[in-house]
Amino acid sequence: MAFNEPRLDAPIPGMSMTAELGARPWQGPPQYTTVDEAIEYYLERMSSDEFNEQLVDIMEMGIPLTDLANTLQLGNVMEGIHTIDVGMLVMPVLIEMMMLIGDSAGVDYDSGLEKKRRKDITRDTLVAKVSKELQKKLNEEKKNESSKGISIEDISNEETMEEPEVEEVKPKGLMGRRT
Repeated sequence: MAFNEPRLDAPIPGMSMTAELGARPWQGPPQYTTVDEAIEYYLERMSSDEFNEQLVDIMEMGIPLTDLANTLQLGNVMEGIHTIDVGMLVMPVLIEMMMLIGDSAGVDYDSGLEKKRRKDITRDTLVAKVSKELQKKLNEEKKNESSKGISIEDISNEETMEEPEVEEVKPKGLMGRRT
């Protein structure tokens, strides 16, 4: 076969990324259709000693229980155990059950439900950096003005007394026409 001849028996580009409709577990009907059935499934699974040991190990690592519950329910959605909406409704029960297991094991865990304090969270975003720089400049200006004998309050009072005139801009062009 020459290089110039087209290969007609080659796979179509992207063919490996597709599957027939219904071939994936989440494309079929779920095993458990109600929240009560899904809760019973999870409670049976979570009552095993193997699950409890693994869960305690993960809790000791400091992973939030909300992340664990979300991962657990999404995995079961992909396996076709239940639908995504049932999984979202089951999540609070999963978190409570995990907290009960953690309390009975005496493990200090992160539930993921508490809000972090602003002081605990270090933000290295662009906005935070710019605001820090502006604060530094304002502090430097205060020091410079106070050394000259003029206070920042005096300058701000003078500025508030004078209001600049603002010219009214009339719209032009097609959109400026009155109807």
